[in-house]
Amino acid sequence: MAPPPAPQTMKERILQTADKLFYLQGIRAIGVDTIAAEVGISKRTLYNHFPSKDALIAAYLERRFVSARPSDKPPAEQILATFDSLERRFAAKDFRGCPFVNAVAELGPGDRAVKKIAIAFKESRRLWFRDRLKELGVADAEALATQLVLLVDGSIAQDLVRDDPAMARAAKEAAKVLLRNAGVDVGGDAKPAPKCREGVVRHP
Repeated sequence: MAPPPAPQTMKERILQTADKLFYLQGIRAIGVDTIAAEVGISKRTLYNHFPSKDALIAAYLERRFVSARPSDKPPAEQILATFDSLERRFAAKDFRGCPFVNAVAELGPGDRAVKKIAIAFKESRRLWFRDRLKELGVADAEALATQLVLLVDGSIAQDLVRDDPAMARAAKEAAKVLLRNAGVDVGGDAKPAPKCREGVVRHP
């Protein structure tokens, strides 16, 4: 029988509460007073663990900075599964977009600490795509990885506007086209249409 989980420390409770409130309601909309009240502590106790709101914001974003889990699935399958995960996330009632983009949009590019964390996260995703593409032998893995992250971020933006998880599916289909064009077998490839002698494609 597994031992019971260890009780949360006060710092973890504060951070978990800040995570929920910052993400769902916005960083600017939520002050440390609100977070302290939600946890049931004084502001002084909160500041004993996080000396400023800026420190709490940085900790919140670092908490969201989760690396992809190792997988033994084929690289192409891993890449396309990213969009399946996005579709499931889009369908969740508490989805409010990318926390890193949200933070930069709220606090502005002048907040260098937040922007640094956001860039690091976005680059880590791009490098993950690049490494999978290199495993597939793609010639220009750097450029294609950038295109794939644009599909990810574009689908997130479209879902926020349209409230339609199918945007992730559309991005997945676009990713398949990019992968096929790079010579990757993603399954279900359509056979090229036959050409007549003049080089004009004949459509059935």
